[in-house]
Amino acid sequence: MAAFSALAHARDPDIDAILDALVRGLQSHDEAEAVFFNDFLDVTLGNTPAGDKWRELMGFVTYFPGRGTVRETAYLEGRAEGQAEGQAEGQARMILRLLDQRMLQIRPETRERIVSCTDLDTLTRWFDRAVTASSEDDLFTGDGSEAEGGPQGSDR
Repeated sequence: MAAFSALAHARDPDIDAILDALVRGLQSHDEAEAVFFNDFLDVTLGNTPAGDKWRELMGFVTYFPGRGTVRETAYLEGRAEGQAEGQAEGQARMILRLLDQRMLQIRPETRERIVSCTDLDTLTRWFDRAVTASSEDDLFTGDGSEAEGGPQGSDR
């Protein structure tokens, strides 16, 4: 409704307040909805003062970072997610490298379990255990949690 209100009042002198409220409202929606409404308003407001204001509010690159626009928030969340995935991949590679350097025999399913793990705490625990492990099974035991790291566990 707020998007239609923005369209109906596109030439209203108070459009800035309407658009500011709309941006704040979109931040509580999921990314796909926010992107849809951003694109919808960008097209429908067109080359009007309201359209210019909308693009300023929703612009990906701003002169004032940290304003919390929907696109900025989505970008930062995606970047953080990518960094976490990269860290997990790096930790998994280091665990396998350490095990290889220690010449421990590792089954393919164990390698897959390590590589597919995305939980940084679990990977850190496995790395610490890999330092002294005498077999691959030693990676997954030691804290009394039988479900830890299993196919149904928290390492996925």
